[in-house]
Amino acid sequence: MSGTVPTGIRALDRELGGGIPSGSIVTLLADPASQAELFLARFAAGQDTAYLSSERAPTTVTSGLRSQRGPFDDLTVTQLDHDAPVVDAIDHLDQIPENGLFVIDPIEPLERVSPGQFRTFLESLRTALAQTNAVALLHALKQDSTPSQRHRTEYASDLVLDLETETGDDAVESRLHVPKFRGGRALTEPLDLELTDGIAVDTSRDIA
Repeated sequence: MSGTVPTGIRALDRELGGGIPSGSIVTLLADPASQAELFLARFAAGQDTAYLSSERAPTTVTSGLRSQRGPFDDLTVTQLDHDAPVVDAIDHLDQIPENGLFVIDPIEPLERVSPGQFRTFLESLRTALAQTNAVALLHALKQDSTPSQRHRTEYASDLVLDLETETGDDAVESRLHVPKFRGGRALTEPLDLELTDGIAVDTSRDIA
């Protein structure tokens, strides 16, 4: 049964027509120094979530998510095998919860393998999502040396969320762009956000 999975950000859910369509692959592009982890916490809160961590220890991820004070009772965090990331990720696809959320944070180790291996993973992921009506969230870090498979990540994704962070002398400005929404309507204007210990939509620059 198809439906939507809420992002936990009301303004974004409204723009997306209620949330992320079930079965979708979502890429979240963000700077390493941004507050992107707030998005991961919002998405996972209240969802049955299987979380693969490729950089941080599972206990660190779990404590960080729980610090957001959301309901994370149905959260499973597993360390991704550094030596065989694709094989390990595919092995965990049978743990994707029905109508739930599957997170890989970050996706870079998989993007650095051979094209054939990465295509196999993306195809296997798509099949698993179709069987479970779940949503996959791939956290992709923006960096000077972009992984060679990043274009495949974005092309395979049904929804691309691009978090732009600008640091000035007296403020940090965050904007969320939605340049791609397969089957839906991409946002023509970014959402201005306030990212502190939570996520709020900044309406201070709206013109009345």
